[in-house]
Amino acid sequence: MIFRQLFEPLSSTYTYLLGCEETGQVVLIDPVVAAMDRDLAEIKRLGLTLAYTLETHIHADHITAGLELKKKTGSKIAAPAHDRLPCADIGIEEGKPLQVGSLTLQPLHTPGHTDGHFAYLFGERVFTGDALLIDGCGRTDFQNGDAEALYKSVKEKLFSLADDILVYPAHDYKGRHVSSIAQEKQRNPRLGENRTLEEFKKIMGELNLPYPKFIDYAVPGNKKCGVCPTDLPENLEMYCLHMTESKQG
Repeated sequence: MIFRQLFEPLSSTYTYLLGCEETGQVVLIDPVVAAMDRDLAEIKRLGLTLAYTLETHIHADHITAGLELKKKTGSKIAAPAHDRLPCADIGIEEGKPLQVGSLTLQPLHTPGHTDGHFAYLFGERVFTGDALLIDGCGRTDFQNGDAEALYKSVKEKLFSLADDILVYPAHDYKGRHVSSIAQEKQRNPRLGENRTLEEFKKIMGELNLPYPKFIDYAVPGNKKCGVCPTDLPENLEMYCLHMTESKQG
């Protein structure tokens, strides 16, 4: 198995490359359109073929590269079936593994950050999207977010995994790369130790986070599997930079 953790600094997003050495097939989890050329260059360097892009949820902070990668490589778009995206080739459901060559990813429905959110278990790794971050979790105040649902997703589903499972989140804002189920159960200030549901709901209700500056463009674009809007304000054009400037020529 080939594994790469790739970081997009504008949205602090991790994209994960999982490659099957036997078949040469690759899946990219949560690819970002502004970093698409980087991902394609890495796949080419490894001598592999992109088979799937796989989303954890409809993102509010960046545009997915799913559609553009499909146009360039013929890859298929896999996204949560819950979101009913007409542009998706495969609807992900819990209990129905995604097979990429010899690799098998187990989808786990983990609503709360969004109602259609999924995590993906692969061997000793779990890709948790925004449901579980390192020492944190995704916000629950938009996109049908629900603090009680997120609490149950983490406590009953993710924290029921083996302690030594490695946690790979969709974002980190402090330069951290990986955690573990044991570490998050012990140290996560929002969800760890014996944190009760009422305590968690109070924490989430008092975050007072600013309205995401890109959400009004990202969510509609991602419901189309990654369409960059034509009316982006100048200060947000960098989110779709690859559309006007490609370092690959």
